[in-house]
Amino acid sequence: MSMMASPSLAERYLAVRAQTMRLCQGLEAEDMQVQSMPDASPGKWHLAHTTWFFERFVLAGDSRYRIAEPDWHYLFNSYYQTVGPMHARPQRGLLSRPTLAHIHAWRARVDEAMATRLADAVDPAQAATVELGIQHEQQHQELFLTDILHAFWSNPLRPAYDAALSVQARPCAPLRYVPGREGLVEIGHAGDGFAFDNERPRHRTLLGPHALANRLVSQAEYAAFVQDGGYRKPPLWLSDGWAVVQREGWTRPLYWSEDLTAQFTLAGEVALLPDAPVSQLSFFEADAYARWAGARLPTEMEWEAGAQTLPVAGNLLEDRPRLPQSAVGEGLLQMYGDLWEWTASPYVGYPGFKPLPGSLGEYNGKFMNGQWVLRGGSCATPAAHIRATYRNFFPPHARWQFAGLRLARDI
Repeated sequence: MSMMASPSLAERYLAVRAQTMRLCQGLEAEDMQVQSMPDASPGKWHLAHTTWFFERFVLAGDSRYRIAEPDWHYLFNSYYQTVGPMHARPQRGLLSRPTLAHIHAWRARVDEAMATRLADAVDPAQAATVELGIQHEQQHQELFLTDILHAFWSNPLRPAYDAALSVQARPCAPLRYVPGREGLVEIGHAGDGFAFDNERPRHRTLLGPHALANRLVSQAEYAAFVQDGGYRKPPLWLSDGWAVVQREGWTRPLYWSEDLTAQFTLAGEVALLPDAPVSQLSFFEADAYARWAGARLPTEMEWEAGAQTLPVAGNLLEDRPRLPQSAVGEGLLQMYGDLWEWTASPYVGYPGFKPLPGSLGEYNGKFMNGQWVLRGGSCATPAAHIRATYRNFFPPHARWQFAGLRLARDI
């Protein structure tokens, strides 16, 4: 049995693809070629990989479609071992060919074919794959921004992605703790609407008495930790975190100047903003600060229980990103947007978790090892992409993402 693809699916596909291209405005071909570290990818690669996803998992199954450049599938496969071999991730910056112009032409060709495909009858399974591809591209929109930020920071000229970006000058709300829900609560996705497989199944969990901070930790608060010698005190750090601090010579957040007066942002180098939230932290740094502050990080279950009744609204990605803003208001603030929030929860499957069937099952499940969960989205997360059940994850040493922290404590 088949069904006509809803116009909204085709419209959303084209809208998300156009949004990716808007994020490239103002960038040159040379900017799109740079790979500043092994964990990052060139902007050109992001454009190509998201295009590869639709060609490989949607169009390749249509006998009417011809793959013009099959060798590109080797170049732009990311980690799908069941699909075939792939180019080494740390060497993506060496791919001067195909050129950026070739990638743009490929995107246009795939978009035209997808528009034709979505105008035909599409069965539910293929519609679900298209939706997954849309969500996948939205993830890469944020990765595109985090990677270009790191590339520009790595350039001694420190160019700005968008010099017009700014933070509204306003004092942040005083730090307060808001009692959280306790007892048996349900978390995880259920019902209609898209969710990744790692958000399911919905299940019950037991929460003890606890409280969440009303907002994210500010730059001024984190600067006090640095000035108090936080990066020189082993008791504050997990063993692996302290090893990273020693090996990498960490003394402050990734993009802060040595004298703690300036930071590098998508707007270029700007003064530290005391009331804005501290960003680009690793899990190790967030955990160490929480210990120093006499608190802890929230579990992902505590976070989700607190976010369930709140509207999905905040400083999220629209046409262009904004810088993380200071928090104002009452109650739980910044639960969505501004910065991803590290939690105290390792990234593992929920009870009864089952990955997607086939190659798409490699999307999430195989990374449930040595990673930690972040919640809430950031200023670079598309608003249509985030929800209370969304589980982001990164290794604990990663700190080039738009990530900060919210404190929690037992009561």
